[in-house]
Formats: sequence, C-alpha cells, structure tokens
Amino acid sequence: MLLVSQKQGLVTLLICTYVFCLPVNSFASSDEDIAAMRAQLEALSKRLDKLEADNRELLATNQQLRNAAEAAPAPARPESPQVAQASASDSSKEMVDYTSSTPAADSDASWYDRIRWEGDFRYRYEYIDIADRDSRNRSRIRARAHLIADITPDINVGFGFASGGDDPVSSNQTLGRAGSSKGLNIDLAYANWTATENTNLVAGKFKNFLYRPGGSQFLWDGDWRPEGMGVSWDDQLFANALGTWIESDSSNEESFAYVLQTGIKFPLGDDFEATAGVGYSVFDVKGLGSIYGDTDEFYGNSFNPVTQTYLYDYEELELFADLRFDLFSKPLLVYADYVQNLAADRHNTGYIFGFNYGKAVEKGQWSVSYAYEKLEADAAFGLLTSSDFGIGGTDAKGSIFNANYAIYKGVNAVMTYFITDIGIRTPNPVGVNRLQMDLSFKYK
Repeated sequence: MLLVSQKQGLVTLLICTYVFCLPVNSFASSDEDIAAMRAQLEALSKRLDKLEADNRELLATNQQLRNAAEAAPAPARPESPQVAQASASDSSKEMVDYTSSTPAADSDASWYDRIRWEGDFRYRYEYIDIADRDSRNRSRIRARAHLIADITPDINVGFGFASGGDDPVSSNQTLGRAGSSKGLNIDLAYANWTATENTNLVAGKFKNFLYRPGGSQFLWDGDWRPEGMGVSWDDQLFANALGTWIESDSSNEESFAYVLQTGIKFPLGDDFEATAGVGYSVFDVKGLGSIYGDTDEFYGNSFNPVTQTYLYDYEELELFADLRFDLFSKPLLVYADYVQNLAADRHNTGYIFGFNYGKAVEKGQWSVSYAYEKLEADAAFGLLTSSDFGIGGTDAKGSIFNANYAIYKGVNAVMTYFITDIGIRTPNPVGVNRLQMDLSFKYK
C-alpha cells in the first residue's frame, strides 16, 4: 500500500512539474486538449486505485497464511527407536519400538535440532519377607538418561547411562552409606537403521525389542539390554531376530545366544484384536561356569556342584498370545505365555497368564493388573528373567498384583506385590513376599 501511494504521489509530482514548466502560451490550448489531459489523469488515477486495492488484498492474504501457520501445532519430535510392552511389575511402563522410522536429519540443521533426550527417574521403597529369615526394608533409586542423535533420515545413534552397578537385569541403586556417591554405567550404546518402513536393524547395546505378552518379565527382565545385533519387521505379520553375546571374549569362555520370534496380529470383529506367535531361543551354556555373580550363582538353573558349571543348554520354545478389547470404556488385555526347554529332560516348563485393565498415562488415569507365573528351574535361562519375581531367576511360582495411578502425565504412583514360593523343585519350597512402592517420573 505504501509503495502504491508513493507511486501515485510521484505521478502527481511529475504532472505538476510538467504543467508549471509549460510555456505561457500553452495555457491557451483548446478546451479539447484540457479535456483529453483530464481523461488521461482520471484513467491513471483509477489504475493506481486498482493497484492499491490489489496490494491490500495481497497483504490480507499473507497475514491469514501467517496466522494459520502460527496457530498450527508444532510437529512432534520423533520418538526414539523404542516397543511397547509394559510390565505389570515395571512401574516405568517403558516403551520400546525399533520399528519406528527415524526422523529426517537435515544436514543444514544445527546439531541441537538433531538430538533429543529421554529418560526416567524412580524412587522405590521395598519390603521383602522370606520365610524363616529376617525381613528386609530398603529404599532404592533408578535414574536413566538416553541421548539420541539423527545422522540421516534413516539412521540414528543412541547413548544412555543408568544408575546402579553392572547387574545385567537391574539399574536399581540402594541408598545408604551416609550419602556416599553412586555410580553411573553405560546402559545403551547403539546404531539403528530403518531399512524400510517396517524394518529396523540395530547393533551395539540396545533396548530389548522382543515381543513380551502383556509386557511381562516372564523370560526377559525389563532392565536387560541385549549386546549384539538385531532385526525387527513389524506389520500384521511380524518377526524379530536377536543375536546377543553372553560373553564375547574367547579368553572368558565365549558364548553367543540368539532368539527368533514370529507372530500375527489380527482383528476379531470391530472391537477385539488378538496377537499370537512362537519364539525359539538358544543359550549354549552347558559346561560353562557362572556368567555373572559368585561362582555358585546360577539363578535357579541346575548346575554341577563339583565343577560349578551349567548342566544344560537352554533351547527355549515359546508360545504366546494376547487379546485386547475395551471393557466399561477402559482397555483390557488378557495374555498367556508358555515356554519349554528342549535341552533339559525335567523341570523344563513354565507359563504365565494374566490381565492388565485400564491405562495410567494422562492425569487421573489408573490401571490394575494381575498375573500368575510358574517357572521351573530349567525352563529358561535364569540370569535374564525377572529380578523381582521370587528372589530373581527361575525355580519359582506365585502371583503378581499391580496398581498404577497417574498423578500427572509422566508422574506415576505404583504399587506391586509379589506372593511367591522359591525352590519349587524341592519338597519344601520357601515363601517370599515382596512389596514395592514406586514414585516414577518420565520425560522426553
């Protein structure tokens, strides 16, 4: 508008200058000449008015587009490659999805536009009562932080650290020793490639992407981080393959394990969705000594007390299924998982079944869950199973109760209670009750 006005003023100035510069006798021009000049000026004025109107319309359109862009929600930052199984006894409800596409990485973007943080903190009070022993009370914390950097639209790398010691299935740190400093350890260090829309390849030390019905820790503790390589393909038909080092140094009894899973997700009518699948795992540990801990620690698995070595390999055949639907306007998940070690001839089966009802994500939401589990001594490789069920490892059975309430989004109060028996292959199992009261915080 300003530009048009300036042009109009300039034209007027030129006309006036022209008129004043005319010779005196030119004023004697005929009325016809004056009328023609007046007509030209009127035409020029109309044209300038039209240009000014067009200019106002263009400015209004630009302002509308600017307002619409400012009102549009900012695009969500992409999730880290992380699945989605949430354990009834894992208050963090950790989601892991290596099938998600990585975000586009603009080579011209600043480095801080291509990195993001996520993590969690949990404070836990725990009470453990083992028959014929003194009960135990303790306060524990778990802190984890994870940095993800987008290298290309299809590749990202991640690095994470966590509290606790070097336990492969726990990042908990018990408080005490007069406020002594607590350690941090490498929890994640990986590269992830989204090869196709539904296919991801990952290498390094990464989150466990294996399908866990109901999010249970029946075979895999929620804190376990595989070390090796993996590939996942996620669609209505899905498949996961994982190769993980139990020990990669040949000077320390080198051992490699692999896990294969495949399954199908299918609707049952409009309101039901089911998942069913099969898994096969191989841990070649027969004749090896204790992998982690003291020389006689085998986490419920059978071992030779003289040589202190594993008696069996673990060739685990797994069958699993779950069913999702809404009940009274809340989600309900019913699930079951079965395992048998084909390399052992006794104490070689296990199962879990249970339900999760509701969800505790947004403020005021809640969920409850229950599961019954029985895991015989040599049904699974005990080192990687739940560290909370029984005293950790296999050779235990019992119930798991869980209640979860979202105080705010990302802030949850969780109670989990275990009523279990350990040493179930013996004539006199020992009762173990465990109460966990958690306050957890998550951020992304």
